[in-house]
Amino acid sequence: MERPASTAPPSHPRSGARDFRLLWWANAADGVGTQASGAVLPLLLLGLGHSAQVVGLIAGLSTAVGLLVGPFVAVPADRGARKRVMLGAATVSALAMGGVTLGLVAGDPPLGLLLAAVLVERVATACFEAAARGTVALICPEAEHPRAIGRLAAADQGALIVGPALGGALYQVARALPFLADALSYVVSALCVRGMRADLAAPESHGPAAAASPVRGEDRGEDREEDPGEDRRGGRGKALLREGAAGLRLVRSSPPLRLVLVWSATVNVVVVTLYFGAVFALQRDGQGGAVLGAVLAASGAAGLAGALAAPGLAKRFGASRAVIGVSWLLVPLTVAPATLAPVVGAWAYGVLFGLVCLLMPLASVVLQARALQVTAPALQARTGAVLATATTGGAALAPVVAGVLADRVSTTAPALACGSVLLLLAAHTSRRSVRGGLAAEVAG
Repeated sequence: MERPASTAPPSHPRSGARDFRLLWWANAADGVGTQASGAVLPLLLLGLGHSAQVVGLIAGLSTAVGLLVGPFVAVPADRGARKRVMLGAATVSALAMGGVTLGLVAGDPPLGLLLAAVLVERVATACFEAAARGTVALICPEAEHPRAIGRLAAADQGALIVGPALGGALYQVARALPFLADALSYVVSALCVRGMRADLAAPESHGPAAAASPVRGEDRGEDREEDPGEDRRGGRGKALLREGAAGLRLVRSSPPLRLVLVWSATVNVVVVTLYFGAVFALQRDGQGGAVLGAVLAASGAAGLAGALAAPGLAKRFGASRAVIGVSWLLVPLTVAPATLAPVVGAWAYGVLFGLVCLLMPLASVVLQARALQVTAPALQARTGAVLATATTGGAALAPVVAGVLADRVSTTAPALACGSVLLLLAAHTSRRSVRGGLAAEVAG
């Protein structure tokens, strides 16, 4: 199997470790601040007199904007401006959330201001995330990729636990405080990125691996001759589309990356569907918001524990066994609520959902590390943007699916549907041709 020229380890190990710590803090601060403000934004909009439809429209629009611009804002990052993109994106996000803070201090800001700030922050965050995806491969040796990814995943899980609680507490004190906290978190992220010593420019790919790459020269960021008669503006537009689609072409041509896309997108849809299935089941049993909050907190803690344990378990069991084993174990854990809930109550959903969140990071960390291994450094951001777009886009449909199944069939139907989908996924990952995509075991 062809592999791109691997990124050389940092010339000074301590410098690489220091840069990773700064990257971790940048991501952790960003995650906590985003979760803190995102959790209370619907409350703010409703409190300002806007309808639930408007709240849903803003949430959906901001998500769609992030998905659409991701593959294109990744182009300058892969072209060598990764650090500048991350620094600029964090700065713009800080200004956007700072504007919301000032508007709330001054009174009731108009909807247009809030919408503009949310969209600007979403685009800037998409830029930051796209540029940050390839950073691990540039500052960490390949053998450290699973551990680094596990630590970043643990930070994300921790933000899911701490952020909403922090946002809710601050909102009770003053409605502007969660957005001020978000703005400050972006300032922290910008300072951490600025403090990194590596320039984060992806090296050119050379040698046999580069020659074997299915991605064409212009997609790797190499210069090409321009047609003198080509319209300059149209030529630039076509070039941007071509470069933005380079990650998609690589994913389509690479069996390991196709496995990462299929597995991640499927499991993410299942997790979101199960969550809403648990919400519907708890509501059916008359449980209140406190119970739902406890279920979310427990599942977040389980995900955090799973992310911390994933690198060591991946090293012990190997990539193929980890992914295939987790895929099969998720099937009974997903189907079980449909059988146990009528007997032991809707709390079974919460317990089993927590077990799903505990197991999922093991396979996820392995697959993300494999994606780094098979992707050339000059395509890390664009490839990661394609994978993130597919994963998030699929999950956006999950609440609709869960609601339709719960309303028209039963509250156990989402779990049964998810179990069926995961059964097909487990069978797919067990195929010999698919296992070949994980043939190179991921070191821990």
